[in-house]
Amino acid sequence: MSEKVVVIYSGGMDSYTVLNKALQEGHEVYALSFNYGQRHVKELEVAKSVCDSLNVAHKIVDISAINQLLAGSSLTDDIDVPEGHYEEESMKSTIVPNRNMILLSLAVGYAVSLKANKVFYGAHSGDHAIYPDCRPEFVKKMDDVCRIANYDEVEIVCPYLNNSKIDILTDGLKMGLDYRHTWTCYNGREKACGKCGACQERLEAFELNKATDPLPYE
Repeated sequence: MSEKVVVIYSGGMDSYTVLNKALQEGHEVYALSFNYGQRHVKELEVAKSVCDSLNVAHKIVDISAINQLLAGSSLTDDIDVPEGHYEEESMKSTIVPNRNMILLSLAVGYAVSLKANKVFYGAHSGDHAIYPDCRPEFVKKMDDVCRIANYDEVEIVCPYLNNSKIDILTDGLKMGLDYRHTWTCYNGREKACGKCGACQERLEAFELNKATDPLPYE
């Protein structure tokens, strides 16, 4: 009998790989996406399309009201998205305060209601320098808390926590995944900008895997 799991699925290439990994491992996957007011809301359209094609149960939850409390991120406020390498100091403007703690808490609540005992999300080593809520120590503490926060224990699973985006793409390509069904760019325009840190990290991953990114760029 397959195990029920919740996958936090943004529509980006990391969570797309995690989603497919969970499916290939034989889990009964419930995908959960969040509209938190991100300017790159296009990723949610991509997420819906993928889940429809895979026949995966999928919820998109609007939590954009939280932006009354969480100000100062270039992903949600009227602040220019920085360009340049992903690890530069300027990329810290893309931090949404406490985002992953909020999303994980909601996902764990959903898992308990489904009687699922795992929540997957796509934190990876490339995020560690910028996002505190993607670092191993955060994941470990959240896992500890989520195992005792309810009568039903829920485990936080990050398959790529100690891997780079390059490694994630390598694994995804081995699985035969088509990354045209993902969205990475922090700008929500028709085509990816190719200049923001997220785009640059993605393009570097494809280059180092000697593969061609199927997304169109400006």
